[in-house]
Amino acid sequence: MEQTELFSAEKGHIGTDESGKGDYFGPLVIAGFFLPTSQAEVLIELGVKDCKKLSDRRVQDLARELKKGYIFSVVAIGPQRYNDLYRRFHNLNRLLAWGHARAIENILEKVNCQEALTDQFGDERFVRQALLKKGREINLIQKTQAETDLAVAAASILARAEFLNRLQELSRKMGLALPKGASPLVEEAGCQLVKKYGPDILEQVAKYHFKTTERILKAAGFVDE
Repeated sequence: MEQTELFSAEKGHIGTDESGKGDYFGPLVIAGFFLPTSQAEVLIELGVKDCKKLSDRRVQDLARELKKGYIFSVVAIGPQRYNDLYRRFHNLNRLLAWGHARAIENILEKVNCQEALTDQFGDERFVRQALLKKGREINLIQKTQAETDLAVAAASILARAEFLNRLQELSRKMGLALPKGASPLVEEAGCQLVKKYGPDILEQVAKYHFKTTERILKAAGFVDE
């Protein structure tokens, strides 16, 4: 019998978190993780904590361990899809709510859970409305620094690992190392891409609404000063 089948009848809660929100290149990834009440000590022993307190290698190692025996969902929104959704929602919090709701929905298809915890990223009605559109009702809690919760911390690890993997794959595809964040190094890489492939490439690799886009296009000579 698979471990997930044993867990499905246990009491517990869902935690969700995202990665890539502040990174110009790469996807936005939202992950959900179902933590059975009896498994909290196991996650502590594994060293699960907010991914920002872990190295990239440790994040990827832990993500592999978590995927072996727990119920989870990873919703990866690639740059092109992200840009389309951002134009539709005109609001990052609404886009995030859509992603968090998707992650929660996916887990609810596998386990009957009554509670979900997310970080405080905006009006919780956005998430609740997105869930209700799918006929889902759940006790939804939002709080600041939710990563202190083990389920949210585990979700943060899964989301970051997926982001790192996809950014690495995108870098290979572009033939250029795409840096994390939104630093001058990011702008430099963006300039190289635009000069090589043209300005439309940013739609395929980056979150276009960032102010970084305008700076890159100016530096590459595609926008007048």
